[in-house]
Amino acid sequence: MPFHRNLTSRMAPLAWIMLALFAANLAQAGDESDFKTKDVILVHGAWADGSSWSKVIPLLERRGFHVTAVQLPLTSVAEDVATVKRAIELDPGPLLLVGHSYAGFVITEAGNDPKVSGLVYISAFAPDTGQSVLSLNALVPETPVMTEIRQNAGFLSLTVEGIRSDFAQDLPDTEQQTLAVTQGPIAAVALGTPATAPAWYTRPSWYMVASEDRVISPQLEAMMAQAINAETITVHSSHVIMLSRPKNVADFIAHAAHGHD
Repeated sequence: MPFHRNLTSRMAPLAWIMLALFAANLAQAGDESDFKTKDVILVHGAWADGSSWSKVIPLLERRGFHVTAVQLPLTSVAEDVATVKRAIELDPGPLLLVGHSYAGFVITEAGNDPKVSGLVYISAFAPDTGQSVLSLNALVPETPVMTEIRQNAGFLSLTVEGIRSDFAQDLPDTEQQTLAVTQGPIAAVALGTPATAPAWYTRPSWYMVASEDRVISPQLEAMMAQAINAETITVHSSHVIMLSRPKNVADFIAHAAHGHD
């Protein structure tokens, strides 16, 4: 009998702990059930590919999101937009379009599809009608990465030093090296192409500013976020927030999935 009482007294705290964990999980599940959008299409920028979302994808899928990461050809705005539109066609919707860097331009053009419920910009370009990447960059002082861009046969690449010092300065050496050797060169013509029908006029938008960005000026990012009336947060990060701060990015996307009340 004393042994039974002793066992019971030891089991009671454990039972309370298990009950508390169950309640916490239930609350979390209930919160996630409130998502208005469970499908997410991730779009990478210049000098990158779909694997740049490798740290964000499992964080989103763990929350129950259906995630697609496209592979842009980076040959022209039209072909990049067409790639995203094909991904949208395959998705039942509703969905969020998430774009990093140059891909902000792409989702701005591709986001008018009825399936698209919102646009999420991660240190990305958010043009108005007639604006291009080049014309937006001209609004602010030149960023450090500009001296590390090299042109070859109409395509632009970054030097290894550009990756290390300006593109991903807060990542470990091994990750910087991987980015340098797998980077996707972008057609120079894409940066001069003007936007035609910005989707943010008719879609809610969210914007994450990278405070230590040396590719797109943080000042320009804040200006664009304000211009499109996006819900905005600022994160202490290099340009590649999804690699240096993946949890922040996943949390921000999940927040956007709740939609505007």
